Amino acid sequence: MTRRLIIHRAGPGVTLQDLGRPGWLAQGLSRGGAADRVALAEGAALLEQPVERAALEMAGAGGEFEAGEDMRIALTGAPMRASVDGAQLAWNASHLLPAGARLSIGAAQGGNYGYLHVGGGFATEVMLGARAVQNAAGLGAPLRAGDELPVGADDGARTGMTLDAENRFGGGAVRIIESFQSRLFDEAERERLEATELTRDARGNRMGVRLEPDGEGFHASGGRSVLSEVIMPGDIQITGDGTPFVLMSECQTTGGYPRIGTVLPCDLPRVAQAPAGARLRFRFVTLDEAVEAERKARDARAGLTRNLRPLVRDPHRMPDLLSYQLISGVTAGDDLA
Repeated sequence: MTRRLIIHRAGPGVTLQDLGRPGWLAQGLSRGGAADRVALAEGAALLEQPVERAALEMAGAGGEFEAGEDMRIALTGAPMRASVDGAQLAWNASHLLPAGARLSIGAAQGGNYGYLHVGGGFATEVMLGARAVQNAAGLGAPLRAGDELPVGADDGARTGMTLDAENRFGGGAVRIIESFQSRLFDEAERERLEATELTRDARGNRMGVRLEPDGEGFHASGGRSVLSEVIMPGDIQITGDGTPFVLMSECQTTGGYPRIGTVLPCDLPRVAQAPAGARLRFRFVTLDEAVEAERKARDARAGLTRNLRPLVRDPHRMPDLLSYQLISGVTAGDDLA
């Protein structure tokens, strides 16, 4: 037996992802990496390991997996129905996946992207400083049946832990700051953007998410004369028909559509996880407010391990019940004076 995860079945959007590849924009490569970086931090906390370790990102649906030897796993992000050999598993929790057992993960029950983490992380080849699959750049490919992923050495031992997930799976308020072309949109248009509820369109992927406004679209003065320039995840491009597109982790590196604003990085997972039909509303904040929001989000991610608590499990649904020490200090009784 070896430390590997065997793929028996995989949904069409199952890829290996980590924090991505910053620093390659000049070479035409966007950052990429996980669509929901908060989920990476939650998985790292549950397994008490570095957040840089890669996990499986499951877009919409998971698959069926087998451990080559006993390994710890954690499940985070969009909740999905999960079970091991038919025994249901709690989401946003860590578990032991025994060697040879089958882990089944179904469709997302809320949100879009679920994550499967393993103790030790996946030890695939590092490409340009990361293990993340980036389809648009031809770096790696989605997983499919028959693939086997090597798993690194695991220094941890604890499982059966959980934490409360940050609520980001149903839309809601999203903070934005002004972008390079925000002033091409007059004040009335920017105010109307804040006052308008936007519906997450079914058309969306790791490159961008289309939003449908209630009422007419948004228009910029001189928007057709914008030069193509550097763009980044979180930028809100307004297309010629006035439709907002939020650029995501695997977006292109340059673009010529006017940008009315940019989503704060700490709020971008809320956009990524908003399911089709979810309602979103943008709110402009100042640069100082954005910096403070990012600081608070960074501190919250760093402190996730302090929020871990034991997972309360139903003994009737624990196939490994006999492996637990349920009573401590019991003797045969013949050592009593």
